[in-house]
Amino acid sequence: MKRKQLIPVAIIFSLAFVLLFFYKPLAVYKDTLHGDIQGTTYSITYEDRPGRNLQPRIEQLLHKFDMSLSLYEKKSVISRINRNEKNVKPDRFFKTVFHKAEEVYHLSNGAFDITVAPLVNAWGFGPEKKADVDSALIDSLLAFVGMEKISLEKGTIIKAHPSVQIDANAIAQGYSVDIVAEFLERKGIKNYLVEIGGELRAKGVNKKGEPWKIGIDKPVDNNFSPGENLQAILQLNNKSLATSGNYRKFFEKDGVKYAHSINPKTGYPIISRLLSATVMADDCITADAFATAFMVMGLEKSIVYVSNHPELNVYLVYSDDDGNFKTFMTPGMKECIVKEAY
Repeated sequence: MKRKQLIPVAIIFSLAFVLLFFYKPLAVYKDTLHGDIQGTTYSITYEDRPGRNLQPRIEQLLHKFDMSLSLYEKKSVISRINRNEKNVKPDRFFKTVFHKAEEVYHLSNGAFDITVAPLVNAWGFGPEKKADVDSALIDSLLAFVGMEKISLEKGTIIKAHPSVQIDANAIAQGYSVDIVAEFLERKGIKNYLVEIGGELRAKGVNKKGEPWKIGIDKPVDNNFSPGENLQAILQLNNKSLATSGNYRKFFEKDGVKYAHSINPKTGYPIISRLLSATVMADDCITADAFATAFMVMGLEKSIVYVSNHPELNVYLVYSDDDGNFKTFMTPGMKECIVKEAY
């Protein structure tokens, strides 16, 4: 009699064990906001199982990234290289950025150049105080600009002159997006949106099961609040997006507006009808670098370039002769546009 009573109990415990073993809690979407990196903020939304908090690991990763490539960290790898300290070993973050910068430098015929640091600092767009700029100063600084003046050989940076310096801000934020996205993927996360300083990478769908919708800011002066004044809204599906423009960082002197995008060939801030360049690519490091390159190249050269490079899609905002906003977009970008503002 007792034996007959034990059989159902054993079955119940067996079923309970099976259910516990195979049960997986329903995933939920989490927001990680108000983080800081390289003088800007980050926002990350992702779908993950309940109870797992990845924010401490993400912040640790971003801090490590800062200690490699941030000019605002005096002990970072890039800062120490710029000061010509001895026995500085570039880490994997620095090496990846350097090699990608070399690649885009050659592809853009020098429009993208991370050795532009002395010029960026002189114009007051870097961590140093603005200099009293004149043509003589610019000519002297141009002697230290050009990727051919620096190399990475056997894990060591070699400079043609000690005054050669690097500014990776035009590519580092995009790469930091990739770093966080790759971390999430290693954790098995399939749906996410990573945004750092306005540069983005998206995979999968949002919590509504729809493609991620992204806004492109209208390139008007002092548009400091991302998302408040939009030029366009697009869907981003397993792609990265980066925007460069001169509507947030500039200064005026004697009635002349000086934008933060510096032409590494002339040494002066660019003057162009192109107001902003948004680039969509597979990874954000590539999108970020080319967004800067296109701002330096200008409207016509950028259009010619993307017509020969279908792996890149762009949304360019420029002004016509009457000062009106006009746009140019590649076919691949047009397919992603949900709404445009005029």
